[in-house]
Amino acid sequence: MPLPAPSVPRKLVHIRRVDIECWHREDGLLDIEARMIDLKDKDYPLPPSLGVRAKGEPLHDMRVRITIDQGMTIHDAVASSDAVPYPGGCDTIAPVYRQLIGLSLLKGFRRAVTERFGGVRGCSHMTELLGSLPTAAFQTMASIQRDNGVMDWDDHVTKQPFQLDKCHALETSSETVRRFYPRWYRQHKAAG
Repeated sequence: MPLPAPSVPRKLVHIRRVDIECWHREDGLLDIEARMIDLKDKDYPLPPSLGVRAKGEPLHDMRVRITIDQGMTIHDAVASSDAVPYPGGCDTIAPVYRQLIGLSLLKGFRRAVTERFGGVRGCSHMTELLGSLPTAAFQTMASIQRDNGVMDWDDHVTKQPFQLDKCHALETSSETVRRFYPRWYRQHKAAG
């Protein structure tokens, strides 16, 4: 259901686009590429020595790619800043994101990201972009498992689908799991 129409007239000021693509590599690993673009709806003044960023020209255009295994551990990480408001400052932080290597998207990822890249230790925009990677990885893993025959909608499932117990709707004691994954449904145990 779409959002209701605004109740007050308004004017567009800022656009942020986030795009995430997930790739299954020939070596069995997965690449997740995320990109964030910020645009202004009018010419945007920067500090005097930098001039004006023209309407529609990105203020931020940042990318990160992580390579993960099917256990969700990061094997490689690269970042880039193609458009930034402060050249020579913003675009120098990308190498610190190599510290993502070795982290798990399943266990404490967002906390670890904040510890490594929060505040002046990273770029606030790039760090924010990382927060979307775990759920994108879950969606990718569900697709790969289905494509590899690990799960289907019949009773030919050989192991519990990856996405179960990873969100509220797919808790194994939920009505959603009872309806769509009855083999994996577990009745909620009452506290006693």
